[in-house]
Amino acid sequence: MKTKIYLGVISAKESVIFRSARTPTEKEFGDKFLYSIGPFRTKRGALFMKEYGKNNPHCQTVDQAEKLAKKCI
Repeated sequence: MKTKIYLGVISAKESVIFRSARTPTEKEFGDKFLYSIGPFRTKRGALFMKEYGKNNPHCQTVDQAEKLAKKCI
């Protein structure tokens, strides 16, 4: 089964990149994360969102993170 890349936000300052075969739900991941973002096409896009996405008006969606990561990383 193919997994997809997501970014799980734990707190305002902490997040983690993880893989899941299914779309993350509150029932399954609610005890680990406040919310999740994704799926990302690449780990590079998820890493860019993790590092530079918070309060960045140019990086509000997965697609924007993927495009900016391709340019910058």
